[in-house]
Amino acid sequence: MMSTDDVLRRSVTVTPGPEDAFRLFTAGLGEWWPLATHSVGREASRGVLLEPRVGGRLVETLPDGGAAVWGTVTAWDPPRRVAFTWHPGTPEAQATRVEVTFRPDGTGTLVELAHSGWARRADGDRARVSYGSGWRLVLGRFADRAGTLPSEGEEKPRPGGRGRGAPRAQP
Repeated sequence: MMSTDDVLRRSVTVTPGPEDAFRLFTAGLGEWWPLATHSVGREASRGVLLEPRVGGRLVETLPDGGAAVWGTVTAWDPPRRVAFTWHPGTPEAQATRVEVTFRPDGTGTLVELAHSGWARRADGDRARVSYGSGWRLVLGRFADRAGTLPSEGEEKPRPGGRGRGAPRAQP
């Protein structure tokens, strides 16, 4: 049995440099996030955005124009790090923590996600398992979109591609 305090880690290496990768992950969140499967409003969701500052919200726009707050930005250090509380569809009192870092890796960027705070949830063990596959899919979508961004020296986006590889789990 795992401890609810175990940190869930996922990472992916993408082609763009840290500045572009950070910008896509934060300002471009609505361009790549899989809202149809990973949101409060599901297929009917109208969008998601991250407000770029400490205290900013991660917020989904619902079909009726209302909002579902997924979390609050707790660290904002472009292009190196963003962190936020995380509670989409659950009470804020059960918020977990997510930290995403961006480090140069060869000609691209290593994007590392750490999700912790599972003990705050009554279903912490089960939620951690579910998020393990969820973050794999989400980072895969991010990598797909990042693969279409121009790299340094390129003038046009490359068609298709997954950046420089699929997301990988870390123990």
